[in-house]
Amino acid sequence: MLLASCGPALEDGLEEAQDEALDDAPLLAPPDGPPQWASQAVSWTLGASYDATQSNINFRVYSSQATRIEVYIYGQAQGAQEKVKYLLTKDTTTNVWSKTVSVSTLKTTYGLTGTVYYGYRAWGPNWPYSSTWTKGSSVGFIADVDAQGNRFNPNKLLLDPYALEVSHDPINPSNTDGTVFATGANYRNTDSGTKAMKGIVLPPDATSYGQKPTRALRDDVIYEVHVRGLTMNDPSITSAYRGTYKGAGLKAAALAQLGVTAVEFLPVQETDNDANDVNATSTAGDNYWGYMTLNFFSPDRRYAYDKSPGGPSREFKEMVKAFHDQGIKVFIDVVYNHTGEGGAWSSNDKNTYNVTSFRGLDNPTYYSLTADKQYSWDNTGVGGNFNTFNPIAQNLIVHSLAHWKDRLGVDGFRFDLASVLGNTCEHGCFNYDKFNAGTALNRIWKDLEPRPAGGGVGTDLIAEPWAIDGNSYQVGNYPSGWSEWNGIYRDTLRKDQNQLGMATVTPGQLAARFAGSSDLYGDDGRKPWNSINFMVAHDGFTLRDVYACNTKSNLQPWPYGPSDGGENDNHSWDQGGIAADQRKAARNGFAFLLLSAGTPMITGGDEFLRTQYCNNNVYNLDSNKNWLDYALSTDAQTFRTFAQRLIAFRKAHPALRPDNFYSGVDNNGNVMEQVRWFKADGSVADTAYMGNGGNHALAWRVDGTELGDTASAIYIAYNGWSGSVDFSLPWPGSGKSWYRVTDTCNWAEGASQVASPGAEVLVGGESTKYGMCGRSVLLLIAK
Repeated sequence: MLLASCGPALEDGLEEAQDEALDDAPLLAPPDGPPQWASQAVSWTLGASYDATQSNINFRVYSSQATRIEVYIYGQAQGAQEKVKYLLTKDTTTNVWSKTVSVSTLKTTYGLTGTVYYGYRAWGPNWPYSSTWTKGSSVGFIADVDAQGNRFNPNKLLLDPYALEVSHDPINPSNTDGTVFATGANYRNTDSGTKAMKGIVLPPDATSYGQKPTRALRDDVIYEVHVRGLTMNDPSITSAYRGTYKGAGLKAAALAQLGVTAVEFLPVQETDNDANDVNATSTAGDNYWGYMTLNFFSPDRRYAYDKSPGGPSREFKEMVKAFHDQGIKVFIDVVYNHTGEGGAWSSNDKNTYNVTSFRGLDNPTYYSLTADKQYSWDNTGVGGNFNTFNPIAQNLIVHSLAHWKDRLGVDGFRFDLASVLGNTCEHGCFNYDKFNAGTALNRIWKDLEPRPAGGGVGTDLIAEPWAIDGNSYQVGNYPSGWSEWNGIYRDTLRKDQNQLGMATVTPGQLAARFAGSSDLYGDDGRKPWNSINFMVAHDGFTLRDVYACNTKSNLQPWPYGPSDGGENDNHSWDQGGIAADQRKAARNGFAFLLLSAGTPMITGGDEFLRTQYCNNNVYNLDSNKNWLDYALSTDAQTFRTFAQRLIAFRKAHPALRPDNFYSGVDNNGNVMEQVRWFKADGSVADTAYMGNGGNHALAWRVDGTELGDTASAIYIAYNGWSGSVDFSLPWPGSGKSWYRVTDTCNWAEGASQVASPGAEVLVGGESTKYGMCGRSVLLLIAK
């Protein structure tokens, strides 16, 4: 819990300013209908927004359990008391609390002429309202948590869950004390108002995010990267723009030139990262990756060059437009399984929790709790589960997704620990069920206009299909239509490459992964492209390190570490310490991705063999050794050319991007043999061969003519043995010969290791023998 890890409490005794009188003006009705940017199936009126004439601000917040809510309005983000406070009125049917405030009154009566910052204070059954309460007092207090799980505390100013931007981080250079946001005997009476993060009321903004690409997911090459790490070390970017949305947009042309069609950013929703160490000696409490979301609607200010109110949202849209102008989709990694409020500070202390937003407004609505509702239910390992089976919590998820999609221009989402979104139990248990129509997974699919299989207007939805404990490992078991990170693809191929003689992988298992994992996705009507194939992701080793590190090394000193956690079994191997073989193994891993049916995802920097120095959990390292380094060696430049040309080959050959699994019937009723599997000797691989884990050579021929490919056939061979093997080539087609596109062996390493179109080398026809070095991949086309 990031806030809980901060230092001792600051001295108590902050001087309290006199309360402003409550404004008892009658509540105006909120505008009807959804915001103009919302999807047709999605509407909401929660949050703070100006009316059509910008004469009034409507404040609307949900709480089913509160007995009183006040909105506090500030003229600055932190360090000052409120200008005025207003009492909200509850609609007992909807449980929405609301207040309409005159902009003119704020200006003329309270001198608030600039940005409007705001937060809420809430009372409830565990802390009833008393007219004698003052900020920092315990008047009215009964318990930090009651039998229903309520955790109201009026001393804690609360961030609006629907705020469109956030003023600042809880922990920042002006406040290094996280205890100010906590409850419990030692902290409940500490008032957080001057230091708490606040929502910002934003006027409408017409900044364009450009024309969204409509490409089918099967045709994408996804590039997963951190928006800050992408440019912080990049000398081609103006120094002031490095690490920002603006800087990231300036990389769009370079990524398009590489062949990337979708950039997937690690979390960009507001998280507590202003206190991250940069070129420092301590990493305690740092959160570089951003998987501790404080607010689901607001772009993180730290990544904006323009940090003024409204600046992060405008700049994010400008970045999206830069990518859209290059034909590149923008995906973002979203974290709806838990929040940055975290869980209990101590496993035996039910009272001490952070109260900064959701928890102080309606704890049992927004969080899954234990059966007695005294603690958080934790299926993520980093704090209490978000209560994704609750309709109100689901509303927030869907509304925020629609905001990013419709107002900020995002094309798709990758959902962190998405099994929590399939939970069917609110409190006291966890149960994943893809068939339950009431889950967040099925609600998202229904409401968010998924992209059609053949491309078009819509949203790409990708799940990380696991969490922690319970029945949360669900690779291949998501609702129809959802795409998934295929962790089985990664593990199968890593084992075969790096654990020869130690792990058993059959040719049949390899074939299943290369052909799109029909065993995982074919049984529920999904397609090969629903398999997001990856060899590495942000979470773990880089591509280079998978083949250069035997074990993780996470306890190195800054700037390489220290980092806690990280998997112990990475299916990695340093190839005997031979650098040339490490690069060969990386070429093989990259080739697997680009030559497999499914949607390939590479991680930023893997195209030039980026390293994390064997650290496999760099979540906390906001350092120059963790940002992408563009000072490329000759070997790194060579690998980038290899990657670029292999991506181009995939794009040029639709046979590698099939709509359906490699089988079927043509219009005349004839069975098509789109793929045929071979032994090294050229004979067809039978069931006995495919099921024998002692066999380590496999080849396959893809019939391009049946898949609309310009190449009549493509031949791919993989020699998983440590020694050389002669492969006998199959029939290339009538009047055709085989031509080499690439051989990953060390002898071929260089700028032309992947031949340009028209420069392929003639190999021969049927039954030609081709000698493959140990642990290598061969790619041929027939022409």
